[in-house]
Amino acid sequence: MGAKLAATRQSDHVGGALFSPCPATGSPGSLIWWPLLAIAAVAFAVEVPFFFLGTPSGHDVEFHLYSWLEVLAQWKQGIVYPRWAELAHFGYGEPRFIFYPPGSWTLGAILSAVFPWKLVPSIYIWLVLMGAGASMFFLARQWLDRRDATYAAVLYAVNPYHLVIVYWRSAFAELLASALLPLLLLLALRAEEKGRRITLFLALVLAAAWLINAPAAVMIHYSLALLLLWIAWQRRSARVVLVGAGAVLLGAALAAVYLAPAIYEQPWVNIAQSVSAGSRPLDNFLFVHTTDAEHDAFNRLISWVALAEILLTAAAAWMARSWRSGHRALWYSLVAWAGVCALLMFSLCNPLWDVLPKMRYMQFPWRWLLCLGIPFTLLTTMGVRRWTSRVALYLAMLCLLAFVWHHFQPPWWDTAADLREMQDNIASGAGYEGTDEYTPVGADASSVDKDKDALRLIVEGPAHAAIRVSQWKVEQKIFTAEMSEADKLALRLFNYPAWRVEVNGRQVQTGLREGTGQMLVPVEAGANRVQITFMRTWDRTAGAWISGLALLLTIILLLRWNSPSPAK
Repeated sequence: MGAKLAATRQSDHVGGALFSPCPATGSPGSLIWWPLLAIAAVAFAVEVPFFFLGTPSGHDVEFHLYSWLEVLAQWKQGIVYPRWAELAHFGYGEPRFIFYPPGSWTLGAILSAVFPWKLVPSIYIWLVLMGAGASMFFLARQWLDRRDATYAAVLYAVNPYHLVIVYWRSAFAELLASALLPLLLLLALRAEEKGRRITLFLALVLAAAWLINAPAAVMIHYSLALLLLWIAWQRRSARVVLVGAGAVLLGAALAAVYLAPAIYEQPWVNIAQSVSAGSRPLDNFLFVHTTDAEHDAFNRLISWVALAEILLTAAAAWMARSWRSGHRALWYSLVAWAGVCALLMFSLCNPLWDVLPKMRYMQFPWRWLLCLGIPFTLLTTMGVRRWTSRVALYLAMLCLLAFVWHHFQPPWWDTAADLREMQDNIASGAGYEGTDEYTPVGADASSVDKDKDALRLIVEGPAHAAIRVSQWKVEQKIFTAEMSEADKLALRLFNYPAWRVEVNGRQVQTGLREGTGQMLVPVEAGANRVQITFMRTWDRTAGAWISGLALLLTIILLLRWNSPSPAK
């Protein structure tokens, strides 16, 4: 053990490879495959109840599954990067894919194209848990031997909050973002030694966070700031802060293809609905009470899980304190990170949620459990050395989950028939329920005709019309209207500034139908040819250019800094 600690200390302070794992013996294949098999096995074990009960139908399951199916349908129409969700709000649409990052719905749509639909959610969960465990194994191997690193990987993959996401929340994008957190910590700890290259790798992690899940990206950026400031203070070095600042700027540029339109077009939707009553931080601190009994039932569930994880992390940190001599930067960083994550989940920190930029849009303070999973995993692995104690600890956590399952709120389940119904709703064009926060300004989804057989357009006034629809696709709609007199046509489509409407070749100004917010198109007496096109707005173009140039710069710098120096 002494030799291992000496080797680890040397790798912390001496240059060389970008990452220097703890020395180990054995063939390269066994070093990789056995840990991966262990992670795969526990990820599969998480899904054993699915065979008997169905697919977990958590809070966000319909949002994600319908998004995957709609993206796949649009790919088949040749739309590579969807923006408008045509079938949201039962066919009136919303700009969902402008505001929700593409990472999870791209992966979900790919899996939907390859595997039988009823298996897709389970395969997605299994792959994401695998990715989270593999990422943690890569982090842990920098300091721990293979056995301990494997235990850390397994524990992180199926930690209590991940199980809550799987069974109760179905927050598939947030779960996908968990694979980035081990890499964030590793790069932060290496920031001083490998400054320029670390900047690029950190930027890639931060960009990936934005492209996967916005609330997770906010947590990741605040976590990075905390870690780098802590490390800079410990080492009396401002260089790590400069590395982080450069990474944040480059990461935002790489993700500009998503960020630019998501930021610019926010005034065009009811984004404030994302923090309405019930979804505000104030309503979701640990152990708070509201007037919504079902909301409070889940809050009690997540509160007990969070409290148990916080206490276990504190106990593990105490037991792992002997590691400070050889892992000083790591131990203190983990303790500081865990402490901040824990505090932010309690209502005494409510003023911070009101003051810190974008914090309130995270909605749920207990989301910090996603970040707490890193200190919890590593400190537990370092502090709890006996394998019997490790197994007993995990069994105790499973017992806690079983307790909250039966006493506060059991999970909901979708059957194979429920999943087939989702497919049918997309194939038939019946559509699905949209989201309040992505509904265009002026639209009222509760007042529209949701019948799938409702007409695509009707005459608003007294005129008579002969209407023929020649094309009704996601991003383009073409029809003719022979009108007895000038009038307006009400479409089965919510108005949005990106829609360009031309009548007989001339662009016209559309209106909103009172009460519903449907698009109203003015037409003249006689023949009218109407073409409606979802345009590429300037912010989308600018974002694509910024991301393209930033990616080119990143590739050039990586090739330049990784190329061997010329012999002198």
